[in-house]
Amino acid sequence: MSCKKARGKRAKTRSKLTRREGKATVNILLAKFNTGEIVLVDIRPEIHSGLPDAIYQGVVGNVVGQRGKAYIVDVHKGNSPKQLLVHPAHLKRLGGGSRA
Repeated sequence: MSCKKARGKRAKTRSKLTRREGKATVNILLAKFNTGEIVLVDIRPEIHSGLPDAIYQGVVGNVVGQRGKAYIVDVHKGNSPKQLLVHPAHLKRLGGGSRA
């Protein structure tokens, strides 16, 4: 009997998704972003909701809109444009756009 290897969302990410910083605070979980802001996708592995795929760790993109509590972020992976649906805990503000 052959066993098929599991290929989940966090496969092959042992070092990439290991957090060496503190825990997420309320301010991080409830962060607000405006349309047009430039953000960095910085995955916090302890928060499972709105977790983007690990290949987008460290990618910079623009906030396009909001869907529920998550934000729609336009990024480029290679030459192809992608749209990610990301929880605000996995985003860091870099600048650009308007701030409220």
